[in-house]
Amino acid sequence: MSETAIINAGVCGKTTRVTAIPSDDMMTITVRIESDCPMVSKSPVIENISCYEEVGKPFGESAVYRWAEENIRHTACPVPCGIVKCVEAAAGLALKKPVTIEWE
Repeated sequence: MSETAIINAGVCGKTTRVTAIPSDDMMTITVRIESDCPMVSKSPVIENISCYEEVGKPFGESAVYRWAEENIRHTACPVPCGIVKCVEAAAGLALKKPVTIEWE
């Protein structure tokens, strides 16, 4: 079953809609991205993400973070993390719970 997450990036005001679509055998995920951020929307599809490997890989080996390295020039951008969370949920590897960063 596909999962969709909306990521509000913060002060930049950009919004990203991520849809993670599992393959029939649930072994890989295709991510489709819609965003008003030109960096994020530059490459709107990430294909063949290995569900079980992606969630346990170091950042430098992650398909999502490699995609981010090629497309996003702001290291504090929450979109890559949101994509990984959406992949986890679509693979049935995580419970869906909002993630926040709050200032004191």
